[in-house]
This record gives sequence, structure tokens and C-alpha cells, in this order.
Amino acid sequence: MGKRLSIDEVALSQGELYTVLTNKKAKGRAGSIVAIIAGTKSADVIKYIQKIPESKRRKVEEITLDMAGSMKLIASSCFPRATRVIDRFHVQQLATEAVQQIRIKFRWQAIDQENEAINIAKKNQLNYQTEVFSNGDSRKQLLARSRFILFKSPENWTKSQRTRAHILFNEYPKIKQAYELSNQLRSIYNSCKDKRIAMTKLAQWYNKIEQSEFKSFRIVMNTISLNYREILNYFDNRSTNASAESFNAKIKAFRAQLRGVRNKEFFLFRLTQIYA
Repeated sequence: MGKRLSIDEVALSQGELYTVLTNKKAKGRAGSIVAIIAGTKSADVIKYIQKIPESKRRKVEEITLDMAGSMKLIASSCFPRATRVIDRFHVQQLATEAVQQIRIKFRWQAIDQENEAINIAKKNQLNYQTEVFSNGDSRKQLLARSRFILFKSPENWTKSQRTRAHILFNEYPKIKQAYELSNQLRSIYNSCKDKRIAMTKLAQWYNKIEQSEFKSFRIVMNTISLNYREILNYFDNRSTNASAESFNAKIKAFRAQLRGVRNKEFFLFRLTQIYA
């Protein structure tokens, strides 16, 4: 079964979720699937995984997962000796979503202001001229097109994205502040190799969030605080759930190749013949 496992959920067809337990050692080839179980309800998943002999389950040393409470319960119940590691990308995703929430709020405000200005111009029988920035974006377009910029590190921006980011941050300092907070979390993951140093830097990051006015980031901070032990376990071996995400992508590609799933039982049979 392997000493290092990943657990995640995948949608097979029409949004129907399955819980997939994979062996990292197989690297997405034969022997990858340890178990694939319909649904994500922890009691059902635990019941089926516990059919695997306890002697094998006790040999598992590490299991990577997301922050879902059900996944943590499954991991602790079925693999009591395994170290649980919360995937770094799920943690970073929370921070980037907090930035996107602030961007979307300003975008709706810009749309509302433009609609109001157009209505006033119509009443006064005037032609409305949209404000355009030096890169050719209107205010609405600036906020819409900045979505992908805020997912990336500054060193990965193209020349046009760098120009757009400069305009965006000049116009909206709060988006800049939120982006910097998100980027600081990313740099903690990238630069820290020691758990104690990571804990210290996370504490400093918490202080910056408390000084900010962002409710969304306080929710992120509280979520990290509740899961900090499993999050900090990442810095022991720098293990991620990337293998599970990659395997999920393989399942989706396999499904697309077959032009959808008509017979779920047969599809699962084929998956297990190839990957189990």
C-alpha cells in the first residue's frame, strides 16, 4: 500500500463526488489507487478503508490531505500512526481567494458607479466618455483583467501584467496591501525549511493581519490557527497533495477521452484495472 498516501475527492460525473486514496510511491501509474469510495461522508469512507487489514494501515507513516474536517477524521481513524500533513496549496488558495474577494468588491463598485454616470449623462443628453488608463483598460476592465495577476508572484508577471499591476495598486492601495499579505504567506512556504522558523514567521504574519482591516484575511488566519499542527507538518518533508491532484486530473482526462461516464460501475472497473 505504501508508507506515504494522499486522500482527496474527485467528481466522476454530474458533480457526483468520490473519495480517492492514492499511493504516492506509484507516481500515478499502476498501484496508485488504494481505495475509491462513493461519497465523502466520513462514516462511510472509514467503514470501507477499515476493511484493509490493520497491520497494513499501521505501516502508513504520512498522509497528505486538505483542510476538510471529514478528511482529517478519516485520516486519524484509519491511519492512527500516520502524520497528517495539510497541503500547502489549499492554504495558499484561501489567501488568494481573500484577495480576489476584495478585487470583486471594488469591481462591483466600479460597475455601479459607471452605470450611475451613464444614467446621469442620458438625463442631461450628454455623451458618456469612459475613463481609460494608460494601458488602454477602463476601470471595469482593469479590475476584471487583474484576476490572473493576483494569483501569480511578481517575478512571474509579463511586461503588460506588470504595467496593469502598477496601475491597479496605484488606484486601489487596499488590493495592493491584500496581495502583499497573500504573497508573504507564499514566501513563508517557499523559503522556510525549519518548522520552528516557519512558526515564528506565521506569528509575524498573524500580527500584520490583525493590524489590517480585512475581515476575509482574519477568517484565513483563524482557519490556519485551527489547523496549525497539520499545516506545520509540511515543513518536515515538504510533502504536498500534488500527487492526488495530478491523479484527479488523470481521471478527468480519462473521462474526457471516453466522452463522459455513461456506466459508472464499468468506468470504476476500468480505472481500477489500470491504476489499482
